[in-house]
Amino acid sequence: MKKILITGAAGQLGSELTATLRNRYGSENVFASDKKPAPDEPYGLDVRDMPALNRIVETHNIDTIFHLAALLSAVAEQTPQQAWDINMNGLINVLETCRLHRCALFFPSSIAAFGTETPAIDTPQDTIQRPTTMYGICKVSGELLCDYYYRRFGVDARGLRYPGLISSKTKPGGGTTDYAVDIFYAAQKSRHYDCFLRADTQLDMMYMPDAIDAAITLMTADSAHLKHRNAFNVTAMSFTPQQLAAEIQKHIPGFTIAYHVDPLRQAIADSWPKHMNDSAAKAEWGWRPRFGLPAMVEDMLENLRSTQ
Repeated sequence: MKKILITGAAGQLGSELTATLRNRYGSENVFASDKKPAPDEPYGLDVRDMPALNRIVETHNIDTIFHLAALLSAVAEQTPQQAWDINMNGLINVLETCRLHRCALFFPSSIAAFGTETPAIDTPQDTIQRPTTMYGICKVSGELLCDYYYRRFGVDARGLRYPGLISSKTKPGGGTTDYAVDIFYAAQKSRHYDCFLRADTQLDMMYMPDAIDAAITLMTADSAHLKHRNAFNVTAMSFTPQQLAAEIQKHIPGFTIAYHVDPLRQAIADSWPKHMNDSAAKAEWGWRPRFGLPAMVEDMLENLRSTQ
């Protein structure tokens, strides 16, 4: 990677990935774009606008694109037609741009790519995928498109199936696993959190430093070692809201939690795996998470205290 473009750079993953890549490769070599860019970022880009996308790639001799622009799970269910438009038409434009300019591509998939017929425990790398949400349908379609562009056109497309992502630096943007971020802000501010999922809803999760490390490690891995290339299962921990609250209570003894279930987000969560098998990622490119539940909670609370 020499010249990098990030789409959706103002989002939860994009904002921290941008900072990490700039630290590693130099600010002059990493270009951040978003439909609503940060005030200090010059590139407003709607990924459905292919001419604008191509202009950025040509102007800066981009060789790698991290394509993060998308509507997330709960928001996508509220506006499914718009989600398909942004998520799929945006991706096909990025893939075409990569084909034309010989760029490598990182595309993040998700646990949403699975469905109720998928084995929920130790979910295999290769298994049935019949998601029940528009977000999940877009992710499965995206995985297939990336594989197609690699086989048909030689585009070096790689990707991960992310679990829920937890960040201490950016607030969430409409995902079903957002409770696992919101709960920390509530714990710090009011010592109480009203959770929109059931207490026993188990889901895979990952702390943002591990999510960023995974993306960069995959994109810099020797392609000869990649059997799957795209849509690798990755996870770092698996827990319920009740278990997360109990871990927070070790640091904030007066913290309490109540459950007011949102039927839409609960149904989405119930259709996802409880724990994925990420042995393919470990074997093919050396995936190793650094943060489990106790370490993540401690680091989250310490980081939030330092910013208040």
